[in-house]
Amino acid sequence: MPGPDGHPPILRYVALGDSQTEGVGDGDDTAGLRGWADRLAEHLARREPGLTYANLAVRGRRAPEVHAEQLAPALALRPDLATVVAGVNDLLRPGFDLDETAGHLEAMFAALTGRGVRVATLTFPDPGRLVPLARPLAPRVDALNARIRQAADRHGVVVADTAPHAVVSDPRLWSADRLHAGPLGHQRIADAVAHALALPGSDDSWTRPLLGPAAPPGRATAVVRELRWAAAFLGPWLVRRLRGTSSGDGRTAKRPRLLPVSITGD
Repeated sequence: MPGPDGHPPILRYVALGDSQTEGVGDGDDTAGLRGWADRLAEHLARREPGLTYANLAVRGRRAPEVHAEQLAPALALRPDLATVVAGVNDLLRPGFDLDETAGHLEAMFAALTGRGVRVATLTFPDPGRLVPLARPLAPRVDALNARIRQAADRHGVVVADTAPHAVVSDPRLWSADRLHAGPLGHQRIADAVAHALALPGSDDSWTRPLLGPAAPPGRATAVVRELRWAAAFLGPWLVRRLRGTSSGDGRTAKRPRLLPVSITGD
């Protein structure tokens, strides 16, 4: 029976993607990762206590790998809602192929919506606003976002269009590595997707700036901070690229089966 928004109730939610959807930056591998998809599932469960949720995302996965490894299991779970978010790991690679990446995303959109699944996705902010070394990637991000919007429009996929909003580049929303959202950022992403889906209890408050401006560091502090960031995060990332390894090697999905959702207090 359709709900007030004209859509059937969401009783099964499956998330596909990479580290952001896995929840990296929101918790840790010891205590457990939460992340925006978990937070969205909690939002859904507050309205549908019988909701079950699976998260197939694995860090380091590029769009072809998400397609090859996660689509078939997702379809087998017969979700009412699926989120598909991938492409950042692709555009960070020197050999980024826009057509290939967008093609895999569109293929997943088509397969899921073709089964009657309600699908949502995201656009990506310019990483150069957070990492000066990433400024040359801006045209890639803009091009991929454009292709995501076009593919989503063709297949009736809901887009949480985060890219145009200045708040998404506020450093207070991001973890220390500047590639993954922190807890507050993951909550903003969850709120953006809920709003795009027009879920009860959602609104556009995720687009609003944080209270108080982020204090800009002095020049010397900024230089030291960039050097520390490069040593802690950029260096290991480059080593993995040279070795042909991935942060997701040997990892599997954290939540491969549909399970009930526990609602946290925040």
